[in-house]
Amino acid sequence: MKLLLRKKLIAMTGKVKSVDFHPSFSWILIGLYNGSLSIYDYNTQASVQYLEVTSHPIRCAKFMPEKNYIICGADDKKIRVYNYNTMEKVKEFEAHSDFIRSIIVHYKEPLFLTSSDDNTINLYDAGHDFKLKRTYDEHKDFVMRLAANPKDYTMFASGSMDKKIKIWSYNAPNSQMTLEGHAKGIGALAFCPLNDKPYLASGADDYSVKIWDYTNKQCVYTLKGHENNLSSLCFHPELPILISGSEDCTCKFWNINTAKVEDSRIFGYDCIWDITSYGDDNLIGMG
Repeated sequence: MKLLLRKKLIAMTGKVKSVDFHPSFSWILIGLYNGSLSIYDYNTQASVQYLEVTSHPIRCAKFMPEKNYIICGADDKKIRVYNYNTMEKVKEFEAHSDFIRSIIVHYKEPLFLTSSDDNTINLYDAGHDFKLKRTYDEHKDFVMRLAANPKDYTMFASGSMDKKIKIWSYNAPNSQMTLEGHAKGIGALAFCPLNDKPYLASGADDYSVKIWDYTNKQCVYTLKGHENNLSSLCFHPELPILISGSEDCTCKFWNINTAKVEDSRIFGYDCIWDITSYGDDNLIGMG
């Protein structure tokens, strides 16, 4: 498989901890370690919005398009919500008792999940004044990453420093399954969007990536090649390619049919903290 990578936007900022594409506009949202948010237009390479939010690091930020919202979580334990057209604050509240690590937004409903170093995952309803609907509390250590399943809107996964991956339903308080196999804590997760591949990928501090078939709880592949902790994972929206980012500063492109590396790149001089994709324009965003 030959991969042709063309750069569309390079924006020099502070340390980028989070990236997210808007599904309708040519925008990418950037959450920064310096406590700021940026929106760039990747077609014009122009800055659309910039906001200094807090003096604490922002580790996760997501669009909620049906509400015109940006939702971000920071090390001050707070969730902040902004209208991305006006950048006016809609809501601010303390969501956890420790750092907020990850956010995912439901594909259809005004719901979002947050995970934290307090070992919990919280479900909030943006349609009812950000009411806390449920807390998932089975993990025994920091919950580093959440991932939503694009093929099943009721399913999401969590990865923790307790070395466990759990798969959950929005509609039930207890996990549906637990996947174990990593030797150290898990820092990256991603569901495969391809219909013929019921896969969940996990990356850990043991320098490995595992691909799981979540229909039978089996590890399909263990991918080795990185030389430091895994920090981010993302499946290509159309091709059988998994992209991994690591604290070894490399980005690897794995063929999930052959479990082989198709390409390995160094795009900058630091860890790749987050990767996101947008299928309609065949785009991958990296921070």
